[in-house]
Amino acid sequence: MKLFHIAAIGELNVDIILNRIDSEPEIGKEKFVRDMTVTLGSSTAIFAANAASLGSRVCFVGLVGKDSFGSLVCSSLEAKGVDTRYVKKGETPTGATVCMNYGEDRANLTYQGAMDVMGFEDIAPEVFDECSHIHLSSLFMQSGLLRDIHKILDKASEKGITVSLDTQWDPQEKWKLDYRSVLPKVTVFLPNERELQALTGTKDLDSAVREVVPYLGSVMVVKCGARGSLLVKKDGSRTFLPAFINKKVVDAIGAGDSFNSGFVSAFVKGLPLEECQKAGNLTGAVNTTAAGGTGAFDSLESVKCICRDYFGQTIAL
Repeated sequence: MKLFHIAAIGELNVDIILNRIDSEPEIGKEKFVRDMTVTLGSSTAIFAANAASLGSRVCFVGLVGKDSFGSLVCSSLEAKGVDTRYVKKGETPTGATVCMNYGEDRANLTYQGAMDVMGFEDIAPEVFDECSHIHLSSLFMQSGLLRDIHKILDKASEKGITVSLDTQWDPQEKWKLDYRSVLPKVTVFLPNERELQALTGTKDLDSAVREVVPYLGSVMVVKCGARGSLLVKKDGSRTFLPAFINKKVVDAIGAGDSFNSGFVSAFVKGLPLEECQKAGNLTGAVNTTAAGGTGAFDSLESVKCICRDYFGQTIAL
């Protein structure tokens, strides 16, 4: 048996979340914010923390600075049960994202810092011997990881490791990822619909799905926000599952990462893909019941209670 179910490889930063903002920022003017939270950020870290809370054995592979934000990141991951032995500390400062939250939408400003430095050579070789699955996210935030993506995927294939990938949005909107060569090496592809359309240069979801189906390694799940998710298998078959709606959204920060944590946690346990999809929809919805990407994920039992009490559902984890 492997030491870890999942190795999360990717970016680490803190989120400075601003809620109850008077109005949108304007150059030369100062506005008030009524609530502020400083918490663990980054898509990959939110995924890892929530997957650990759901019962998966998770380690993190990343790079932080020798600073207070780096210490906060590591202690926050450890508090959620994530093993941080493969998090390296370097001279480049830890990254930070300022999240200006407006209901179910947000505007972000990110300093990449150490997350843009890490590459394949920063990954301890034993990681590939000690995990069953690798999750990768936010490639366009990490030029080193994007540059070395094939090295990571080829090593995972050599070791018989399954891989999930969520590219996330490209802040520069250049989308320089050759999905035709990358996706065949990815077991579970996890984009949202806007990202998928941008990556493929298509104008609608149906066209984007048809474009990538020939290159899928196994399965793709497209996150469609408040509408739900679309499961697409390698043979082109599709299953749409409507979202579980929270009528009292606190915020939606990290909902996509929480979806990933539910889907992948079910996947590494060998559950049917449709059950994995339902787990993803539920954990995405659970995310919206508390502030920040990890606020609603105290333990598997607490998540099960939220699924039952808020949504009248059971989660197969």
